[in-house]
Amino acid sequence: MTATAPKLVIFDCDGTLVDSQHAIVAAMGDAFLSEGLTVPSRERVIGVVGLSLDIAIARLVPAGSDLPLVDRLSDAYKAAFAARRRRPDHLEPLYDGVRETLQRLAARDDVVLGIATGKSRRGVDAVLAREDLASLFDTIQTADTHPSKPHPSMVFAAMDETGAIPADTVVIGDTTYDIEMALGAGASSIGVSWGYHPSEALQAAGAHHVSDDCAALELALEQMMFRRLTA
Repeated sequence: MTATAPKLVIFDCDGTLVDSQHAIVAAMGDAFLSEGLTVPSRERVIGVVGLSLDIAIARLVPAGSDLPLVDRLSDAYKAAFAARRRRPDHLEPLYDGVRETLQRLAARDDVVLGIATGKSRRGVDAVLAREDLASLFDTIQTADTHPSKPHPSMVFAAMDETGAIPADTVVIGDTTYDIEMALGAGASSIGVSWGYHPSEALQAAGAHHVSDDCAALELALEQMMFRRLTA
């Protein structure tokens, strides 16, 4: 960490760093089938990615469902996802350019990196270990210890851990929940169009910029966050 307050760049995980859409939809289907329920459509499942698991499932179950059902489905989803992760055909790849962007950002003396995600800490650790990226992040905030997005708790905790201030913090994510979380903490926000919510929704939620690829994302960071430091 630098002697002065750092620039904190916080990334969402699913839909921003890694393409886990197929795995999430498949595991959710497994969970609903285990309870004899109709499997929700891909569009409905994708629409709740980014929320904490119990909140996401509560939005997918039939109206009037009780809390024990949500709890059982949450447990079934976790078990199904873990089982699928062990399969040789499991895919949860980094999006194009993500690794190089993270490495360039982490190499800067004025930047620290963080993650704020609706995934469990176990899930995040598995992704980072598989991709050998754990050492790049100074702070990791997950659904295990925070309210669901868009509550700003994860951003506040990341700033507290790194010594960053809201004016020097940016959240990068693919859903409106990420954008709303950033704004709730007084931070800047950049949406990415390669994830689960369309660009128009990210813009309507208040994203300061929406990037279509990692090159555009790095340029947006340079313009929004870094030039202020060297001006």
